[in-house]
Amino acid sequence: MLSKYINTHKVRRPKTNLVNKQNQTFKSSLTHASIDTYMNAEISYIYRSCTDEMEVQETKRLKHYNNKQKILLVGEGDFSFSLSLARAFGSATNLIATSLDSQAELERNYKNGKANVEELERLGCNVVFGVNVHSMTTKHNLGCSATYDRVIFNFPHAGFDYGREHEIKTIMRHQELVRGFMKSARLLVKDEDKGGEIHVVHKTEYPFSEWKLKTLGEKEGLELVSEIEFCLNHYPGYSNKRGSRGYNDSSFPVGKSSTFIFKKQFFY
Repeated sequence: MLSKYINTHKVRRPKTNLVNKQNQTFKSSLTHASIDTYMNAEISYIYRSCTDEMEVQETKRLKHYNNKQKILLVGEGDFSFSLSLARAFGSATNLIATSLDSQAELERNYKNGKANVEELERLGCNVVFGVNVHSMTTKHNLGCSATYDRVIFNFPHAGFDYGREHEIKTIMRHQELVRGFMKSARLLVKDEDKGGEIHVVHKTEYPFSEWKLKTLGEKEGLELVSEIEFCLNHYPGYSNKRGSRGYNDSSFPVGKSSTFIFKKQFFY
């Protein structure tokens, strides 16, 4: 009926080629737009899935620490604590491990020092020698201020040249060392609201309890937020060292020790 009407009234037909071409252009545009929209959605989904999966797979922990934290380790002996973390994480790219010793002193004083450092560096750790806790903020290779999620000092000790451990002058030398560390660490660790923490592992029995870490922290603008029992066997491969008086490579009994966890005081 429609064909008959068109023929009878001589209705002008549109040119077939033009109509087909316009339809094809429209369909083509629609198709490309649909494909683009679909592909973008698919890529976005895959990216989110991969990111979520990576976050689940890549988070590796050892006690208070994980591979997503930027961690500064201070006063390492033979670097076995750093290596314990690195092995647990499967990588050391988030670690900066430091020692007061030079590289030559490390190799001379610790039989496993060189091997530990070489393994750390293969795993991506930045190892820095000659770092003094009192002046470590001036070390350019330690980064800028408020950088680290964790700053760790295990068993700080000023040495054995000042007398017996229970003597006041010896305790004061140890306190001076710890306060120097805390002052520097406060500048390097992230703010409290960003999760930054300073960790000091220390013996808790007399005479070491006389160091009064909580009070030292308060004097340097730090708040003691937690004290957790420290167990040596939680860190496989870690060998604590005396580091002084010709017994550098010897271990010592940790006895009752704790990890003292400090955060920056908001008002200081």
